[in-house]
Amino acid sequence: MTGMNVVMQEPTATARTRSILCASLLAAGRPLTARELSRVLELSPEGVRDAINDLQLVLREEALGLVVEEIAGGFRLVVDADVIPTLADLLSPSPLPRLSNAALETLALIAYHQPVTRGELEAARGASCSSTLETLQERELIRILGQKEVIGRPLLYGTTQRFLLEFGLKSLADLPPLQQPAEFLRD
Repeated sequence: MTGMNVVMQEPTATARTRSILCASLLAAGRPLTARELSRVLELSPEGVRDAINDLQLVLREEALGLVVEEIAGGFRLVVDADVIPTLADLLSPSPLPRLSNAALETLALIAYHQPVTRGELEAARGASCSSTLETLQERELIRILGQKEVIGRPLLYGTTQRFLLEFGLKSLADLPPLQQPAEFLRD
């Protein structure tokens, strides 16, 4: 680019503080307390509040689509409510691949008979389900509830809140009634 001199200036203290604050709020992925921000920014709690107010003003004046939200005892950077409708397609999580029949069968057994051990699940299914249990845990549909008080102390599995969300249930009581209960799980 001939004829154009670009002079790079060092950021002012305010601009540097603003950039560190913004980056901290974005990178943390959780609300940061004023105390945490005070350490990072090397400011007093009042200075942190001033820096947050300054960042809020800049975000609003420049219409950057972000706001600093005070929540759960801290601060976080979130998308401005005014732009959320425009971003709806981007913000909705992409659907996970469908669960296999074996995973759905295992999940149903867990949902209806929790807490249940891997051995009990394998007895009901007639097949190994260790990789299926891993998949269901990775998707946060099941979790380990503890250990059964028997020899070997096998892990006990149960469903999660995410299971209820994914299947549109308020509680486990909303599961459809079983036609024939599994014989292996009767007391």
